[in-house]
Amino acid sequence: MNKFTQLITLLCFATAFTACKKDSDPIIETPASTGSKITLNGLIGSEAGTVAGNSVFVDFSADKQTSVARTSWDLGFYSGADFKVILNNTVGATAIALNQTDLTKVTEADTIALAKAGTLSLGQGEGAFTYIDPVDGDASTYLAGTVIKTISATDAENKVYIVNRGGTTGWQKIRVIRAGTGYTLQYAKITDPTFKSLTVAKDAAFNFKYVSFKTGAADVEPAKANWDIEWTLATYKANATIPYTFSDFVLINFVGGVTAAEVIIADSKVSFADFTEANLAPIKFVGTREVIAGNWRITSGTPVGVKTDRFYLVKDGAGNIYKLNFVSFHPNDGGVRGKPVIEYKLVKKA
Repeated sequence: MNKFTQLITLLCFATAFTACKKDSDPIIETPASTGSKITLNGLIGSEAGTVAGNSVFVDFSADKQTSVARTSWDLGFYSGADFKVILNNTVGATAIALNQTDLTKVTEADTIALAKAGTLSLGQGEGAFTYIDPVDGDASTYLAGTVIKTISATDAENKVYIVNRGGTTGWQKIRVIRAGTGYTLQYAKITDPTFKSLTVAKDAAFNFKYVSFKTGAADVEPAKANWDIEWTLATYKANATIPYTFSDFVLINFVGGVTAAEVIIADSKVSFADFTEANLAPIKFVGTREVIAGNWRITSGTPVGVKTDRFYLVKDGAGNIYKLNFVSFHPNDGGVRGKPVIEYKLVKKA
């Protein structure tokens, strides 16, 4: 056997060995966390905790939190089968449809009556809830009730919307049409005679893909399998007729299949520390946006602080069940506003 033949033989053997070794390597799955105690990073800088600048997404199974500036996005584009677009509920954004399909024909004059009547000012104007996305309910209710109607395959049916971006961030005009299996966003400031266009592709790993009018594509919530709850300032309701932005609001990943339940200790006769898998039988998990909301804390009256008479159960998308307790969020309970402390423990592994 000459040297060349020997070399070829050795290379073939090495390749075969490597392939076999690769095929036999086990796939290592990271086990779900058994629990932790963490301080959520809601503050960007020196802003007051009541208006904390970050939304914080928490993944219990990975012991991970992801902080994202609330003002970093304006619209979310649904990655599911339907074609839906959501407003930024964390800044109090509102919108209204016009009987117009050409952005260049919409000018600042179209906002005069809206501004005068306070139509797109959160909590003001008649029928204020018609200008915001749903603040309660499950995923189907939420997606069915968005201000921006389902994006039609017929371009002529997709209207121009005026968007009040919330706070003092200004007015925008937008129109969304389909682009194959995704979206095309047309957008401009209300005073601009021309508009920009941006294509947004769906991604099945995410609930939504996000866009900022300032920066274009934006990274906001993690992949839908990688978060369970979101702590944030969010649009909810002061009463049946007035939308309102609530501090320290907690949403579950209701679009991504997470469900939760509130446990009142006096009713269950079981404390957070003592609750185990054996206590799960009577629990009814629900997938509504507001199942936790602000029910876990008191912000006025006496005593201000976390409610110690309850805790929560959260079932993640994989089926793991965690018990969740709010430890502190205010100086009155030993905490810091804008940096709440939570603890969670695995009750049942999927």
